[in-house]
Amino acid sequence: MKIAVTGKGGVGKTTLAGGLARLLAKQGFNVVAVDADPDANLASSLGIPEEEMAEVVPIADMKELIAERTGSKPGTFGSYFKMNPKVDDLPEALSKLHDGVRLLIMGTVKEGGGGCICPESVMLKALLQHLLIARKDMVILDMEAGLEHLGRGTAASVDAMIIVIEPGMRSVQTANTIRKLASDLLVPRVYVVINKVQDPEEAEIISRRLDGLPLLGSISFSPVVRRADIEGKSPYDLDSAFVEEVREIKDRLFAELGVEE
Repeated sequence: MKIAVTGKGGVGKTTLAGGLARLLAKQGFNVVAVDADPDANLASSLGIPEEEMAEVVPIADMKELIAERTGSKPGTFGSYFKMNPKVDDLPEALSKLHDGVRLLIMGTVKEGGGGCICPESVMLKALLQHLLIARKDMVILDMEAGLEHLGRGTAASVDAMIIVIEPGMRSVQTANTIRKLASDLLVPRVYVVINKVQDPEEAEIISRRLDGLPLLGSISFSPVVRRADIEGKSPYDLDSAFVEEVREIKDRLFAELGVEE
């Protein structure tokens, strides 16, 4: 299965993505977690110490590798380069392995305008396409709300997209905007998870305003999860209640998709 987790900044999508990745690895799946958000924080959500990540370079910043694989010349524009670079060896070569989860940090293309065709963007999209189409792993994508890394054909290979929102109408509006983007990209199934719920009534009120978006579940506001975020640790290692809520969300998702464990 390939699962994309998205939402606007600060709602807790990375917390959910990390929790799902750790849970699925614990249950015996081969898991690749992809940090495709420019504000890369998935490593800490997985529980990887900051000092271990200090020397990890995002793939978009690996200029020599990108030049080698695409045939481009670093720092030049308008030159010819390969649109289908070799990437099948990169998940093992460039990932950080932690508790059964392989983490890949994509990085972001810093040059050129929106929608530019440049070696960096070609490399990232080719790698994502390989992960989503050719690999047999369980892939968890931690996406930004704009879904910039997903092309039309690649997004159609995502089995499900989970939009993480907070209790509040602005988050509901964001969810509807993301749903439109996902529909345009042919993502087959879109679900919602409500995070930071302090009262069960909050989740009930918000669920009635989702305009048909199916709700997978909710995650309670937790001082333990908040402290884990501040300390750069994984909530999965510190909060058993959080783990159980993530398990319930995963079970509902598997049931929705007809996945047998």
